[in-house]
Amino acid sequence: MTYRVCFVCTGNICRSPMAESVFRARVEEAGLDDRVEVDSAGTGGWHEGDPADPRTVSVLEEHGYDGGHTARQFQSSWFARLDLVIALDTGHLKALRRLAPSPEDAAKVRLLRSYDPEAGDDLDVPDPYYGGRDGFEECLDMVEAASTGLLSAVREQVEGHAA
Repeated sequence: MTYRVCFVCTGNICRSPMAESVFRARVEEAGLDDRVEVDSAGTGGWHEGDPADPRTVSVLEEHGYDGGHTARQFQSSWFARLDLVIALDTGHLKALRRLAPSPEDAAKVRLLRSYDPEAGDDLDVPDPYYGGRDGFEECLDMVEAASTGLLSAVREQVEGHAA
């Protein structure tokens, strides 16, 4: 059985491709890449077909992650094949839950930072698009911090234990 995770932000050129790249690396390091599929999408289609923002690519590559990416828009029909849909902020969470065809599908949507025990009450990953490079570095830090807890949760599901 393949466990499928999709990260979702607004345009799929900054936060979600960053989360996809980092989490895919964690999955590979854990030896789960034959059982866990990782991808990403945007709530909107403005950037469909575009590569990730150059600042996203440079931050990822400077930290040893893959920067290759092509943006796409999340489709409601994908819920049927996905096990977990990870929203990067509460706006995405609400949009995805509204898009879900059933309550079971809506329950698949979670906030990324909910997997970071140090995150506190603010579970949004801020959109770095309109800011400087430091916002992309901050985004990467948040994604990396949450990826450990997310990997543990996914590992439990893949290995057949209750989450």
